[in-house]
Amino acid sequence: MNKKRILLVTSEFPPQPGGIGNHAYYLALYLTKKDFNVTVVADQRDSENASEIAFDAALPFAVTRIAIKRFRFLMYFNRVVKTLSGFKKADTIIATGKFSLWAVAACSLLYKRQTLAVLHGTEVNFKSLMLRKSINLALKQFNKITAVSRYTRQLVAHLEKEVTVIPNGIDLNAWPQTKEATNSLHGFPIITTVGRVSERKGQKQIIKILPELLKQYPNAQYHCVGIPTEAPQLQELAANLGVANHVKFHGALTHTNLKHVLGATNIFAMLSVESTSGDIEGFGIAILEANAMGIPAIGSRNCGIEDAISNGYSGFLVSSNHGQEFCVAVAQILSKEAAFKQQARHWAEQHDWQQIIKKYVALIS
Repeated sequence: MNKKRILLVTSEFPPQPGGIGNHAYYLALYLTKKDFNVTVVADQRDSENASEIAFDAALPFAVTRIAIKRFRFLMYFNRVVKTLSGFKKADTIIATGKFSLWAVAACSLLYKRQTLAVLHGTEVNFKSLMLRKSINLALKQFNKITAVSRYTRQLVAHLEKEVTVIPNGIDLNAWPQTKEATNSLHGFPIITTVGRVSERKGQKQIIKILPELLKQYPNAQYHCVGIPTEAPQLQELAANLGVANHVKFHGALTHTNLKHVLGATNIFAMLSVESTSGDIEGFGIAILEANAMGIPAIGSRNCGIEDAISNGYSGFLVSSNHGQEFCVAVAQILSKEAAFKQQARHWAEQHDWQQIIKKYVALIS
């Protein structure tokens, strides 16, 4: 019996960071483990390309990279050409990421195949009316649509199409629960955010809350791990608020060093907000990764994080701009820290890719 052939077209892919890329990688990997024949079409994102070549060579499925071109429109053209070529050979095409939605929708007009759109959030929340209409038009061409959270699903409710919610997954083996916290960080409590230092990820919100939190926990420390895009501005904010000695920016860390920081963390925090460009948190995969290590989380309402946190069980949902609410959540977690650690791990186990992939298989079979 021939294996069912899957073409996965994605706007991001490892080894470069990115939530869409992380999701695409595990989706391709676990579909392969379920005996599907998977091919991935993704952009080359590193001009040197050596790391991507080495990464792709070790994968159990094929990856076609769209080479970086000086003129961006040539990359767009090549994406469509490669997608169209893959269409002819595939049974099901999965699109994830903005341009992938457009490319797959266009190709589906020429070749009738089963198509599935995976929605993360930002790609269906553009401020530009033209972009919104173009995405809406593309989504109408898909046979099936899935969203990573209920929040993302409601962003396309106007399309009046059935949208299945399948949450983001994690590889539990990559995030083992530590028996003892490392001594690499000092202070109590240790609060950590993992993600690009940016408007969307909400590091600014937590720094603004620190003066109030320090009244209750004078030794509290806040650690930011991720590409330091807006770190200088936030360092200045911390200095102006008199909390600079309680904030540390680590930059991007290796997986091993990240686990060392998380191993010393008491509470993971992500007070995401919608950026001025419409960029939103569609889920918050870093929350589940911390949960897997037994770290409860505090996250913001009114975004995809509402699906990433089981309120009162794996952590708490709070208003992103309500300092007192955040401080109360910190106190509640620390008062029952052992229970919350256990519950956070159990919540993460429900999102292991071995469980999540079953939902995708059911959707495309």
